[in-house]
Amino acid sequence: MTLGFALNERVNCWMLMAASVLLLAGLSGCSGGAARVNETTVSSTEVMTTSDEPEVRRRARLRLELATGYFEQGQTTVALDEVKQVLVIDPSFADAHNLRGLIYMRLNDPRLAEDSFKRAVALNGRDADALHNYGWFLCQNGRYAESFDVFSQALTTPLYRNQVKTLLAKGLCEIRTGDRAQAEISLARAYELDAGNPVTGYNLALLLYLRGEYTRAQFYIRRINNSELANAETFWLGIRVERRMNNPVAELQLASQLKQRFPKSKEAAAYERGAFNE
Repeated sequence: MTLGFALNERVNCWMLMAASVLLLAGLSGCSGGAARVNETTVSSTEVMTTSDEPEVRRRARLRLELATGYFEQGQTTVALDEVKQVLVIDPSFADAHNLRGLIYMRLNDPRLAEDSFKRAVALNGRDADALHNYGWFLCQNGRYAESFDVFSQALTTPLYRNQVKTLLAKGLCEIRTGDRAQAEISLARAYELDAGNPVTGYNLALLLYLRGEYTRAQFYIRRINNSELANAETFWLGIRVERRMNNPVAELQLASQLKQRFPKSKEAAAYERGAFNE
């Protein structure tokens, strides 16, 4: 999905990865949020199970799981056709409208994407994943103030288990507005909740590097570069950080790994021509 953005308007693969992770994570409701119960037949004190799910919703859920699979495999129009069938079966299925919104984002149809997200939220205002996706949509369309309001709604939803992805999205959008101080708060909070997330770690390190806080940037980028998650971009950022800190040995070690593992990357080319300030 070409939905990412980068600092200084330069797209980088880690931000694109962030976009993919953020959006696909929002599909969790398709499989996990299907058991909406017919309250006229189930006691409020009884544990809700699959058997409580109305037949119409069960059929819609199964078809939506198929649509989700197509979407994740990149078969967007097939996924859309399946979602249309889901909504014929159950027009009130909020998860289907959420997926429909993601599909239309991918198809670059903002009007139908927004219509879908609004419908999903109207049907289930406690669906933090739908709120997250709507907030990301608003950010991608430059409607930042609105996106922050929607992200805040998602983050304050009770029992929301995916706060990291929303904090990351919020931080990336704050970077785009130029509010680096607030972006650091959002990214740092996301890192506190999941220190192993390389997308958060990379973007926090990059933000700190651009702010001239090289020692702090070094901490985050070294953690990634010392793991199996390192790539050409993380090595390149590490090189620039070590260079700023006048650590030639560490810089050369990272440069060696960059050239050996990613010899044809644009980062390796940038190192060869000494483009450390690009």
